[in-house]
Formats: sequence, structure tokens, C-alpha cells
Amino acid sequence: MRNSLYLTTLGILIISCGSQQKSVKSKTPIKSTTPVAVVPIKKPEIKQDEGDYYKVNIADITKNDNTISYGSIVSANPAGYKVTKNYFPSIGQNFRQRYVILHYTVLDDEKSINVLTQQGVSAHYLVNTLPDKEIYQLVDENKRSYHAGVSNWRKDQNLNDTSIGIEIVNLGYKTDSTGYRVFTPFPEEQIKKVGALVKDLVVRYNIPPTNILAHSDIAPTRKQDPGPLFPWKRLYDEYQIGMWYDETAKQTFLNQILQTDFATQSNSADFIVKAQIQLNQFGYNIPPTAVWDKQTKQTIEAFQFHFRPSNYNGIMDAETWAILQALIQKYPQK
Repeated sequence: MRNSLYLTTLGILIISCGSQQKSVKSKTPIKSTTPVAVVPIKKPEIKQDEGDYYKVNIADITKNDNTISYGSIVSANPAGYKVTKNYFPSIGQNFRQRYVILHYTVLDDEKSINVLTQQGVSAHYLVNTLPDKEIYQLVDENKRSYHAGVSNWRKDQNLNDTSIGIEIVNLGYKTDSTGYRVFTPFPEEQIKKVGALVKDLVVRYNIPPTNILAHSDIAPTRKQDPGPLFPWKRLYDEYQIGMWYDETAKQTFLNQILQTDFATQSNSADFIVKAQIQLNQFGYNIPPTAVWDKQTKQTIEAFQFHFRPSNYNGIMDAETWAILQALIQKYPQK
């Protein structure tokens, strides 16, 4: 029965979580015209105010060590023995939650809930499009949700293990008659929900700005979400979360570039390798191939989605290069 249900809903699954493929002219993203058949599952009652908690940190937060528990402490129950907390907690511990990854669903509210709760993909939180005060929790923060897939950032990979996934209800993009992708904007109330949610996670888990990322950042050859209309700079300005470059640093690097023949240099093998190494240094998993290949262009596009959304053509132009240099300067790998 499970296999049958899986096959019937595969069409929905392949478009969830920003998995739209870059279309050729006149093609549009696949959309389901029929609702997903969901078998109701009786869920146990959530019990309140049970279990042990430890609310004080006695470890060194500058080393990202943290002894606070934000949920019930899970302990073993060996037959015939008693597990005590006489020496709890040890200061040598930290959180699994080291990243926040933002996605869009490419589905409406109802279908997003169905797919993310009844199928093999999930997220810790789902942010709806409604003008209400609700954010849906789907997975315990201490557990892995299946949202990132094959993923890399800096020295880390398989980011499901170390991240909290946030899905944002959004229809993604359509492709117009010229082949141009037209992305769906995010409602104002939805942006505020995302900002407040990510801020809370960042504060509680001491998550650094370099680890607040788009799905397209950690899987640039597969994903485009949450796309160029997601307001990264606004989250940086209003909520002090995530990365953004300093305008003065960008302008300094841009002025240096404009004094050279950048257009000619940018097509040389030496410059291409340098650009690929710099993208890798910033965080993207990209090999030095010395050509502007498809993987490199997709990575540049993902970078532009995040940091230069006004033009995401996948070309390493002078402004994109200057922004990259400013970001590397501000957020060096340790």
C-alpha cells in the first residue's frame, strides 16, 4: 500500500522544496492539477510540561559550547538500573543545530502541508501565506528533518544532520514566452514570520551569520529556492541575521576592477580558476575547471539569487566579483 501511495504522489514530490528545473523557452514548471490523496493518520496527544529541562548554560559560549536544553532531556531506561543526573550536565557539549536552511515549497498551503507531513520529505517548520500569527512545526528541532538532500557548505556536507529546515509556502516561478523565469513574491506577513522565526533560532542556538543559507546555496546545481525575491538584505537589516556585504567594501573592490580590462581578463582560464576558487573559499562546493561550465554558472546564479538579486544571469561580471570579494573579506573561513 505504501509503495502504491508513493507512486501516485511522485509527481507532487518532485516539484516540492524548490525542485523546479530551469526550463527552456515556452516550458513551464510541472504542476499537479489534482489534490494529493492523504490517508488520515491518528496522532498521539502532545503532553505538556513533562520531562526534565536544564535552562542554565555553564559552558563556554565563545566556543559554541552550550548546556541548555530546549526540550525534555532524553535518558536511557536500562532494565534493573537507575540513571541518575547527579553529575549532569557536562560542559563539553553543544547543539546539533548549526545551520538554518530556507526553502520554498512550489505548492500552495494545503498541498505543502500534505506533502511535508505525509511523504518522505519534511521540514522543521512551515511558514504559510495566511495573514495570521501561526507558524507550523512539523519536526522536533532535536531530530533530523528530510529537507536538504545532497548538500555542502564550506567544510560541511549532508546538512540534514546539522540544520533546521524552514519551508516557505511559495509557488516558485513560471517561465514566460521568452524563457525568462518569473518568480512569485512573498507576502509581507510571511516575511515577518520568517524573520521572527529565524531570529529565535539564531539566538537560541548561537548560529553564525555564515550558516543562515538558501537551499540554492547548499545545492546550487539542483535548487533555486527560495529564489531572488526572498529579502535577504531585509532580514540582515531588520533582524540582524544572515550575511550581507558592506557597501563601502564592495565599492572599493569595484573601483579596483574598473581600472582594469575586466571583460577581457574574465574570460581567461586563469581568472576562471580564480573565480571558482573564490566561490569555493566563500562556501560553495565547486571544483576549479578553468571553464565557465554549467556547474559554475549555476553556482554564480545561486550566489546572485542571494546577494545580487537584481540580475541573476549566472555571469561573473564586475559587480558580482566585487560583492564576492567583500563577502570573503567580511566572512572568512576559520
